Amino acid sequence: MVRTRKERIKVTPSSGNVFADMGLPEPEKELTRAQLAAFVERTVKRRRLSLAKAAALMAIDQPKVSALLDGRLRDLSSDRLMRLLMRLGQDIEITVKPKPRSRARGRIRLLVGARA
Repeated sequence: MVRTRKERIKVTPSSGNVFADMGLPEPEKELTRAQLAAFVERTVKRRRLSLAKAAALMAIDQPKVSALLDGRLRDLSSDRLMRLLMRLGQDIEITVKPKPRSRARGRIRLLVGARA
């Protein structure tokens, strides 16, 4: 098929949260879970852990580790993901502070330390 004129593709800038852009309920919760899962994956890779070793350290079975590393997070809460990170030797710090006046709502934001 030969196109004789240029087609314009509509591009919409991201809000910074793909889950909000997709219109999902509780997008900040979903983004937080995805980021925590990414930290788990990075930690497992950085430490060069096998699935069996990662499973043993996190006290979960290998199929759950595999699902987590594949991004299947249906049964994993943020709390559970944080516990898994702690079992992998990661510290987690939670800071609560007032939002700036420039924003209508508070937000959840994860910050990565030097080695994550």
